[in-house]
Amino acid sequence: MSATITPVDASGADTAPTPGSRLSRLRRFVRPGAALLSGFLLYLSFPPRPLWWLALPAFALLGWTLRGRRLRAGFGLGYLAGLGFLMPLLVWTGEEVGAGPWLALAAVEALFVAVAGLGIAAVSRLPLWPVFAAAVWILAEGARARVPFGGFPWGKIAFGQADGIFLPLAAVGGTPVLGFAVALCGFGLYETYRQIQARRAPGTGTASDTDATPGTDATPGTDAATVADTATGADSASGTRTGARTLPRGPLVAAALAVLVPVTGALAALPLVDDSAEDGTATVAAVQGNVPRLGFDFNAQRRAVLDNHAARTRELAEDVKAGRAPQPDFVLWPENSSDIDPYANADAADVIEGAVRKIGVPTVVGAVIAPETGKLRNTLIEWDPDRGPVATYDKRHVQPFGEYIPMRSFVRIFNSNVDRVSRDFGAGTKIGVFDLAGTKVGLATCYEAAFDWAVRDTVTHGAQLISVPSNNATFGRSEMTYQQLAMSRVRAVEHSRSVVVPVTSGVSAIIRPDGEIVAETKMFTPDVLVEKVPLRSSLTPATRMGTLPEALLVALAAAGLGWSAFRSVRAGRTRSE
Repeated sequence: MSATITPVDASGADTAPTPGSRLSRLRRFVRPGAALLSGFLLYLSFPPRPLWWLALPAFALLGWTLRGRRLRAGFGLGYLAGLGFLMPLLVWTGEEVGAGPWLALAAVEALFVAVAGLGIAAVSRLPLWPVFAAAVWILAEGARARVPFGGFPWGKIAFGQADGIFLPLAAVGGTPVLGFAVALCGFGLYETYRQIQARRAPGTGTASDTDATPGTDATPGTDAATVADTATGADSASGTRTGARTLPRGPLVAAALAVLVPVTGALAALPLVDDSAEDGTATVAAVQGNVPRLGFDFNAQRRAVLDNHAARTRELAEDVKAGRAPQPDFVLWPENSSDIDPYANADAADVIEGAVRKIGVPTVVGAVIAPETGKLRNTLIEWDPDRGPVATYDKRHVQPFGEYIPMRSFVRIFNSNVDRVSRDFGAGTKIGVFDLAGTKVGLATCYEAAFDWAVRDTVTHGAQLISVPSNNATFGRSEMTYQQLAMSRVRAVEHSRSVVVPVTSGVSAIIRPDGEIVAETKMFTPDVLVEKVPLRSSLTPATRMGTLPEALLVALAAAGLGWSAFRSVRAGRTRSE
């Protein structure tokens, strides 16, 4: 025989769990789950999926998750959102080196989203909070693009908007303004919904900013964003409201404007998106030589990659001679198309020389230069058919943990793969602009395309066209190449320049100044793209202003955080009195 024992408290009352208490415990997981979901929606808004619009419900859900939370909760929820976003977005970083580096990178980068979550929670009690919250997001993105080790801007919201309606704003203020508009619209959608719901609520009630001031807890199990300041989102002397019909319209209008202004601004910026040929046109060829099959040893593969690009170039020359392809004005090979130093290896130089003479036009070759002493250099060489190498550009922002290993002895404790980079690459200092048959071509090598300054510098130094030679072969068939291609599309609109992306294994592409891809290759397929593209020399507002729009948004975020801190101090003094 068995007996059922019912727990009782000191007074003798039953204390068995009730359905209500179980529901209350489950509710604790709602916001963490929503934070993860908001991050995952942000990931889904990125290429290769054309789902840019998912960024709007992602920010709306993040706004609901963070509004009215105390600072510690905002940090934690923001971290979950960062993991939901960056872990799937960056999975390609573990393609060759395993899950450890990928998880470590995602965990570190998610800290910046956590800080953004803290800041958004702090400003969420302010009037016009969606504006301040969007600015806080851009502040965190700016920090992530600069630290540590020079920053890692991969995953900027702007880079997921190459197919979106907000893209023209890139020409207004670059990636910060584009990202700000998307975040503002998303937060505005949530605030509009919140205001409409408040007006539908019957009866009377009270609302006070001090009920859930950031840094304090609201009543357990209560949504602070509903309890506190539901009616107006602003300061209130009495904190009372007399019913849904008497609520002021100002907050609803402000919320609606947070949605409408970014959309209207994008439409107003459309005239800045111009692909007319201000300086005539150039016929450009992008060579994708492809990499050999798996199983080749390292040295054989390096030579095979060089031979592949030379062979494709010679085939193009035959097609031009036969009238099957137009004669290009210049040819662009990808990054690492010659991992063998042509200055130190005569056979490699002969292969390049033969291909360039065959096509008969200047050719940009991506090479690894290995001096006898010092660091390696990731170099682009302008190779003239008559004079040989005439100019070089050394990659200015080399990739940490890829092209060089910071804190090597310490990192080795956790992952021996660091020794696969046996010799570090060094960074160049000179801005890369080649004069190729009369066309000034700006150079941003692979990883550099993610950095605002690295692309803008070439345009302000006269580039009429931008080339982004890349080597994505290490990352297999992952989404990395599509994410990087989207960056180049945003850069095309940001600076109103045609962009050519030659890649060793794909996807190579030619992009017009309006962000349209006019030609592209398949992955791991040898190919050559030849297209006539417009050349331009005028500067967009984004190019002219440089970092000014970002600085203004950072100042806006700082003002919101300062205002929030002041209100918290004032509320604390009021309670103590």
